[in-house]
Amino acid sequence: MPASSIEPVDLLDLKLLPAWVNEQKNYAHYQGDEGGPVDRASMHPRRGRDRPSRKAKPPRALKKTGEGDRRFPARRAQDRQGKDRHKPFGVVASQVAVHFLPRGPAVENVAAQIKSGSVAYSLFALARLFLEKPERYGVRLATKPDSPLYQLGESGAISADQQFLESNAFRFAKEDFYRIDITQSDPIKGNFSNVARCKLSGTLLGPTNHHDYQRRLRNLYEQRFSRRMSFADYQRQIEIVNDPAAVEQWKEEARKVTTFTTLREETPATFASAMEAERHFRQNYLPGLIRTAAEIAIDGVLSRRLPDRALHRAIEDAWTLETRSPSKMMQELTGKFREAGLNIFRHRRGMLFVSPIRVRALVQESAAVSSAVSAILEALRGTPGINRKELAEKLIVDLSGEELERAKLALASDLHWLIGEGYVIEFNDGSLDLPRTKAKAKPAVEAAVPAANETSTQVEIVQPAVTLADAEIGGS
Repeated sequence: MPASSIEPVDLLDLKLLPAWVNEQKNYAHYQGDEGGPVDRASMHPRRGRDRPSRKAKPPRALKKTGEGDRRFPARRAQDRQGKDRHKPFGVVASQVAVHFLPRGPAVENVAAQIKSGSVAYSLFALARLFLEKPERYGVRLATKPDSPLYQLGESGAISADQQFLESNAFRFAKEDFYRIDITQSDPIKGNFSNVARCKLSGTLLGPTNHHDYQRRLRNLYEQRFSRRMSFADYQRQIEIVNDPAAVEQWKEEARKVTTFTTLREETPATFASAMEAERHFRQNYLPGLIRTAAEIAIDGVLSRRLPDRALHRAIEDAWTLETRSPSKMMQELTGKFREAGLNIFRHRRGMLFVSPIRVRALVQESAAVSSAVSAILEALRGTPGINRKELAEKLIVDLSGEELERAKLALASDLHWLIGEGYVIEFNDGSLDLPRTKAKAKPAVEAAVPAANETSTQVEIVQPAVTLADAEIGGS
């Protein structure tokens, strides 16, 4: 499978996300947006409004016969036998573990953008940013040894069902083994007043009395609908259209002649129909083409186009859960960012952030700082989460003219130094705050037990040593 192009990740997208001060929930217990679960249509555009809706049909009353009420289900199962060998979704979901990994070029792009500034970004928001588009992540599928995955060759189609992959191997791999040429034949002769059309796909199958109708009907069913319904049910989805324009459209489509020419033989062979080419494919190429693997890594874009519907849905549901609470993606990004020389730290409510600067708390009692710097620290300590403008309005009052400009420049210089040293954190939404410090140990009060002949009680107070406390790094 060819790798898709990597789309640059722009951190400006995070400017539109809520500020960290408004994120009330810890990502470890995150249950999703208040607006509801992630819509699958956002991940798979084909599942949008253009897709024909399938309304549930009321259960039919079964006519009792000598075989009892099982006559219709038994006939349906008999129709589907050998056609739909697709593993049920529940079985596939329980066997396959899905893990999302950030793409290397996308990580390098984001790390370069973070290093170019001095602000901190929420790791939770970054993980969601990577999951937002499939070009930014890859998917690793892992299974147990007793239920492996199956793949056509080294980079072909993937499925959790070997029989399904064998049945559709020609459709998936025909372009790798054959050159497909489409030419125009002579115009179709005859007067036709109507054509049959598939209501599910809109495909024109031709008049029912045409010699090629049954073959086209069966091929369309086998390729697209055999895994979801029986052939008898599919025949009910065929409608007759009495439209001259539709008849002419079918005539033009039926004139197309498709030939298949082998690409891997010294003497190329040409086949006039897909049926003949598939017979040749199964005899010469299919044996030994399917391989088993306990773990397969695929591109994010390709993960959304898997032909195996059960495996496709398992990845889709895993993506939905990971988007709601991207803890695994956060772990992957943590390791990648640390390798890139960035710093990971925890802040309020234990949330993780990434910054090019190593944050640390400044204990004013242990460091000699100016009164202006002390004023900045006190303002942020009293009002965490304010931005630069609010901080200036809070500290610079009753000044005008040149004095006001000098005060603004001095404040910007002091704030630049504090942020560069890691004593103040500036987040990507513009808010400012102080690094969190380790909680001081509570004083231990130890009462000495008086001796029998003593008349007074002595109490010893143990004071903890006051040291420069750094912010916790990397979740420890």
